[in-house]
Amino acid sequence: MCIYGDFTDQQLVDLLRSGDHAAYSELYRRYFKLLFKHAFVRLKNEDESKDIIQELFTNLWHKHESLQPDRNISNYLYTAVRNRIFDLISRKNLESKYISQLPQNIDIADCITDHLVRENQLRRLINKEIEALPPKMREVFELSRNENLSHKEIAERLNLTEQSVRSHVKNALKILRIKLGLFVWLLCLLKF
Repeated sequence: MCIYGDFTDQQLVDLLRSGDHAAYSELYRRYFKLLFKHAFVRLKNEDESKDIIQELFTNLWHKHESLQPDRNISNYLYTAVRNRIFDLISRKNLESKYISQLPQNIDIADCITDHLVRENQLRRLINKEIEALPPKMREVFELSRNENLSHKEIAERLNLTEQSVRSHVKNALKILRIKLGLFVWLLCLLKF
């Protein structure tokens, strides 16, 4: 019967490469506490330290056939623990960064969405009120605002005087100001 505790690390690695589970168990027994202390000193978290060591040994068993025969297992294990600690710390820093920015992103997104909704509501209301204008006034107003025609161009197109066009635009704006002003006032009243 073999007593694995008497074997050197190198002998255990050679046995592990051939799939010897007892050699793996001896390496685990030999290094778990040392590696755990090494991880715990840096992480100050028992669960995270245990998880890192367990993951390392699980990975060691899955890759046992590809271990290099001349590799110093002690150096390999300590280096692997150190790298996993760095990865964990880096991941935690990245998570903290995203978490610290999350409330700002949510507030901005909510604000943008709210503004877009209000903008669409206001646009629909304005269009509805423009549609409610008398036909000639609406036509003059739309040519003025949507097509950016001058009063003279509108007058020529509709066979009206410039003064008549000016009056239609002025009256349309007055009606819209009254109706939309009331809406904006009600909107402010409901919001606060």
